[in-house]
Amino acid sequence: MTDLHLHHTRLTPQMRSVLQRMARAGHPPLHTRSPQDARAAYQAGADVLEVPKAALARVEDLHIPARDGHALPGRLYAASRDAALPLLLYLHGGGFTIGSIATHDILCRELARLSGCAVLSLDYRLAPEHRFPTASNDAWDALQWMARNAATLGADPARLAVGGDSAGGTLAAVNAILARDAGVPLALQLLIYPGCAAHQDTPSHATFSKGLVLEEPAISWFFGNYVHSREEREDWRFAPLLAPDVEGVAPAWIGLAECDPLVDEGVDYADKLRMAGVPVELEIYRGVTHEFIKMGRALPEARQAHADAARALRQAFGME
Repeated sequence: MTDLHLHHTRLTPQMRSVLQRMARAGHPPLHTRSPQDARAAYQAGADVLEVPKAALARVEDLHIPARDGHALPGRLYAASRDAALPLLLYLHGGGFTIGSIATHDILCRELARLSGCAVLSLDYRLAPEHRFPTASNDAWDALQWMARNAATLGADPARLAVGGDSAGGTLAAVNAILARDAGVPLALQLLIYPGCAAHQDTPSHATFSKGLVLEEPAISWFFGNYVHSREEREDWRFAPLLAPDVEGVAPAWIGLAECDPLVDEGVDYADKLRMAGVPVELEIYRGVTHEFIKMGRALPEARQAHADAARALRQAFGME
């Protein structure tokens, strides 16, 4: 227990209180459930710690064609009806297994409200029903479709960005590389505690392996649903740290949680981008855990991160 105690002393009082409430609720861990049950449980708890749901001028559901003809659900958010708003493709977290437009609805509303940009949230297909690289392909198909149809959506095709949290942050980082290769200009990649490594072997994976929202057995379960072989794990579309070349990708805003198994690989990815000459703004929110961005009612750090991400979008899009 000493290890656990040591890093619990780093947590903010509010974060500790959230963890105590979660422990008291006594729900079976997600990784002990079926994927379907885990999705329902994650959905049921999604808004419990969120800020109030912002009313916006535009919230529109739509469908985006994937390469195999599947219609991917999307939801467009905008705080105004102004024409030619900049547009962010948002990719939700959930270990490629859980999460949806619904679980990240409030977060996307906040990003749209605070930045003044339009936000398009995507329901990419989930594992284990749809394994690697389906999520990555769906995200890229959606970004290409968004770039082609931005004007029709009332957005500015010259001001596009991609973002996401956790597994969605992985997908966003991968999209930024694919966009560079395809000549699709992006103003920003907004990465919130993204997964970047092939094998989860950084020191933070050991230090923060239990008791802090995202636990090691859950990570193994999530990734086991999505990637099945060493080859898939070492494919840069799962582990962007292994991308051979990131020169010329979009500038990055990277927001990490200090007490998170994924913090080291987020820092490593920031370093990789910087070494390639990519402008990077890195924020590490102290004393909070993975998922903190969706706990704005309980954690001031979440509200700060919303504001910081929105400011990064406005600056990238020349709205400041």
